[in-house]
Order: sequence, then structure tokens, then C-alpha cells
Amino acid sequence: MPVQAAQWTEFLSCPICYNEFDENVHKPISLGCSHTVCKTCLNKLHRKACPFDQTVINTDIDVLPVNFALLQLVGAQVPDQQTVNLSNLGENKHYEVAKKCVEELALYLKPLNGGKGVASLNQSALSRPMQRKLVTLVNCQLVEKEGRVRAMRAARSLGERTVTELILQHQNPQQLSANLWAAVRARGCQFLGPAMQEEALKLVLLALEDGSALSRKVLVLFVVQRLEPRFPQASKTSIGHVVQLLYRASCFKVTKRDEDSSLMQLKEEFRSYEALRREHDAQIVHIAMEAGLRISPEQWSSLLYGDLAHKSHMQSIIDKVSRVLYIIFYFDLNICYLSLGLLYV
Repeated sequence: MPVQAAQWTEFLSCPICYNEFDENVHKPISLGCSHTVCKTCLNKLHRKACPFDQTVINTDIDVLPVNFALLQLVGAQVPDQQTVNLSNLGENKHYEVAKKCVEELALYLKPLNGGKGVASLNQSALSRPMQRKLVTLVNCQLVEKEGRVRAMRAARSLGERTVTELILQHQNPQQLSANLWAAVRARGCQFLGPAMQEEALKLVLLALEDGSALSRKVLVLFVVQRLEPRFPQASKTSIGHVVQLLYRASCFKVTKRDEDSSLMQLKEEFRSYEALRREHDAQIVHIAMEAGLRISPEQWSSLLYGDLAHKSHMQSIIDKVSRVLYIIFYFDLNICYLSLGLLYV
């Protein structure tokens, strides 16, 4: 039965016995799956598998190296070196260089002011997302191939986040906002401001949440008529652009009719405000990323909601859209390689 993993901020203690790692009894041993458990608990396992995700431990536990990066963070005595037997001398050399790099990067997780085994990183120079990515890297094990692959992914993710935050620190907020809305308008869409956009989306939902199918013209007119008392600036053009944004996000099921306007029906999975709003926000984030804009969760929250209370919501959307674009990019890249290969057959 898998054990529930601890919170990521509790990376300085064993997630099974909850004792803080040390250099004697509770030595931190990172597994190929990137979970770290003290050596005492590992030796008590009934089967050689990670207690969290059941990944089989292929290397003998006594051969797996102690995670010096974590030891140094708990203030324990860190030995000068430890013997690790890899397949050849070259691998040993690269292992030592990589291990040293991770240990040096781990020092950025200080100061540690929390309780036993828990890192309080509030005064760290790193942002919360950077801290989390660095903790992931520190828990990677470099002896086994799976661990090295995970470490490469974690290092790349950390590097990408570093570049993004560097760009964010040097961006002009006004210019960023102007570039974003210009990119949105270039795609025939529009954002009307946090308050007006929210009301427009709720009215679209009101018109279509019961499964009704309306033409775009009727839907736009319905929204404009109900918006005008509160927002006199509402127009058919601007609301049409909001509907176009939802259309780009594939929120509608469209039924074509001969010699008449197509009917738009809201897909069942978007017939709640939370679901519709999430897809709407994701489409704007997608447009921004396509335009090469880098915007922090805090900035997104301010731009789309007029407050900072939606940072977590926006972070989850950014992560999801980034994954989708990453998959699309590599799919296109593979098609390109395949096409080039066929040219030379």
C-alpha cells in the first residue's frame, strides 16, 4: 500500500519516521524516483520498492549514496567524499561534478528557520516556484539512469524558470500590458477589463447554460442589452470579440445550417462559471505565450482579476498551457525530423 508523500517544504526530514535527517542514524538516501527516505527506514522495507510510488529499487541500498546536499542544510557533518562505483572512470568524474553543482545550488534554500525537518523559506532570495523546483532537483539521485534523467528535467525546468523570472524583473509593466492586449486583439479577441469581462462571461453562461443553441448575433445582442445599464461602453463589436475568445478556446459546439447562421451551444463541461472562466483564462495565457510574452502569476492575477488573490489559479493554468505547448513543439519537431529523414531516403 503506497504511503502518502509529505509536503514539499518538509524535505529535511524522513517522510516515513518524520525524524530530521542526520549523518548517523537517519542518513538521507534519494531513490531513482526522486523520493528521499532515511537509510534506517529503507532497511526496514518489506520489499525493495519506493514506499510512495512503488518504483522498484534496482540498486542495493548500501550502495546508494547519502544525499550530501540535504545533510548540509540540516547543519550535519558532511564527509569530504563518499565512494560511488559507476561503470567507468568518465562517469565517476561527471557524477562528482554534477553532485557538486547540486550541493552548491542547494545552499540557496537557506535560511532555514522552520521547525524540525521543515524548511521556512519565507526570507529566501528565491521565489516560491524556484524553491519548489530546486527542492525537486536536490532530491534527484544521480547514480541510476532514471535519477539522472529526472535530474536533467529538473535542472532544465529550474533554468527555464530562472530565465523567465529574470525577464519579468526587467519588463516594463505598462508595456507588457499593452503588448498582451495587442496580441489578443490581433487574434480578433478582446478583454474588456476585470469587472466587465466577468459580467460578460456570466451573461454568456446565463444564455447558454441550459443547453440552448443560439446564433452568434443573438448571443451578442443578449449580452449587450443586459450589460449596457452597468457598462454603457458595451458594444456589439466588443462583445463579439469576447465570444470569439471563447470560440478560440473551443467552448462551443457549433452546428452549421444551410442558408442561415450557425448555432452555438456551450459544451456541457463549460456550463459552470468556474470551468468557463478557467478555459477563458487559459486561452489568453496561450495567446501571450504564442506572442513570446512572459508574465508572472501575480501579474496575471492583477491583469485578469484586478487583484492578487488568484495567483495559484493562474500558476496552475500557466503550468498546464506550458505543458501543452511543450508537447506541440516536440511533436512538430519530430515531424520535421521525419520529413528531413524521408528527403534523404
